[in-house]
Order: sequence, then C-alpha cells, then structure tokens
Amino acid sequence: MPLPPTVTDLTSFDLLLSVARLGSVGRAAAEHRISQPAASARLRQLERRLGVTLLDRGPRGSTLTGTGALIADWARGAVDAADALGAGIAALRASRHSRLTVAASQTVAEYLLPAWLVALHAGNPGLSVTLRAANSADVATRVLAGDADLGFVEGPEVPPGLDATVVGADRLTVIVAPGHPWARRRRGVSAAELAATPLVSREAGSGTRGALEAALASCGQGAPAAPVLELSSTTAIKHAVAAGNAPAVLSSLAVVAELAAGSLVAVPAAAVPLQRHLHVVWPVGHQLTGPARDLFAIARRRH
Repeated sequence: MPLPPTVTDLTSFDLLLSVARLGSVGRAAAEHRISQPAASARLRQLERRLGVTLLDRGPRGSTLTGTGALIADWARGAVDAADALGAGIAALRASRHSRLTVAASQTVAEYLLPAWLVALHAGNPGLSVTLRAANSADVATRVLAGDADLGFVEGPEVPPGLDATVVGADRLTVIVAPGHPWARRRRGVSAAELAATPLVSREAGSGTRGALEAALASCGQGAPAAPVLELSSTTAIKHAVAAGNAPAVLSSLAVVAELAAGSLVAVPAAAVPLQRHLHVVWPVGHQLTGPARDLFAIARRRH
C-alpha cells in the first residue's frame, strides 16, 4: 500500500521535531545544516501540504500550536523508525564490504588467487575473505546462486546468466612421467593421438577438461577417449602421472615446479590449440562493488 502523500517527506517532520525541542526555527535550521529562510520555507510548505497551522511565530521564537504538537508526537515514531532503518542499512553495507566470498576454479585458486588476495588485503586490512575452490561448472553455480560475490573460471564457455570479462590467459601442457614413451618424442603428439589416448583427467565440469575437449574438437576430433583415471585434484593427477600411470593435460601454471625438477616431462602438441582464457564472472545485471571490484581490478592488472 503506497504512503499517503502528506507523509512521504519525513525530513520536514524531522525539522518540526527539532523546532519543538529547540524552541527556534533558527536553531533547528543550524542543527539540520540549512539556512533559516530555507527551514522556514520548508515548514510553511509542510503546513500547506497538511492544511493546518503548525507554528505560532513571534519575535521571541516559534512554538508549536496544539495541532503542531499533536502532529509532532505522531511523527516522532515515524522519524525514529526511519533513523533505525537508515542505520540498519548502513550497517549491512559496512558488513558486506568487510567480507568477500570468492569462488574459483582450481588452477586460479591454487596458482593465481593467493597473490591477488595478498594485494587485496594490503588495501583492505580489515577485510575477511573466504575462497572456495571448485571446478568451473560449480563456480558458475555458486555465483548464480549468490553464494559467492564473484567467480573465476577456466572453461571455454561462460554459462547463461553470467557476465564475464577476460582477466588473463593460460596454456595447457601435455605431461608424462620421464619413463613414458612420449617423453622421448621430439615431434610430440598429434591431435588424433591425444584424443585416442586414455588420460589421467579432471572430472566433468572442470575448465581444464572442457578446454582440452574444445581444443580437440577444433582439430576435427570427436569425443576423446574415456579417462583411465578421473581425479578432482590437480595434485593427485600430477602424482598419478609421475607414477607412470598415463599422460595428462594440465595448466602450465600447475606444473612449473615438476618440470623444473624433472619429475614430469612436457610433451609438445603443436597442432593442438591449447591456449585458453581465464574469466571473472558475476550475475548478469549486477555491478561489482567494494572489495569484489578491487579484486577484479587486481586480477586484470596482475596477470
């Protein structure tokens, strides 16, 4: 039900309450940080809107009429309620800007976000951050459900309902154990051979798996062979490959240390487009504000 037009402007009633308490339009005007003529004009406008006289004006100041005192008593509860509403909203906004929940695919969560969050905390020392690592499909679900303020995904496609901006690029790398036959290949593997070989793979919904499937499809390959192992952990995949189980395809960011140490070997796949984009995502129609906007800016600047 809409408010009656006579009570939609609570600021004038608040000014009337100040006159009642201070006994002067001038002092009430000073408290509200407006000029005395502006305060007088606002009170006269209120009288015209209500159709009653609220003040007895004299050389010694202004006092409320009986009608004015009655209306002031009625208005006091509404003005106090508006103050409480404003304070509550301000507290909610402050609380929202003191906490940030981020959902990110594993590569971003493990290898990029830690440095980004350190930079974010340096500019927001009182900020509390929760990071939830998941595959790209689960990240999208969390952001759409409002369980995260923003998300980072690696998949080739952004799900409906989300806006997205590229914040960086990554390259997938084919990896094997040092003793694997592919480790000695100078020319690497073809798209057809990679598609036909059972891999140690991430689960369905993973951005890494989706990016590999899209890359193979662009080379004219059908669905890749079923994984020999399906693991939800990048670390578990690296250990499985190092044990000589089968090849895998992971982010180049995830295998830097192992390639340098020689526990894994990178296999060329020159004919397969293994470059991919990393996206930040948020619900369509929403704007990133506060710490979420700051983290977005850091991600674009750092990667």
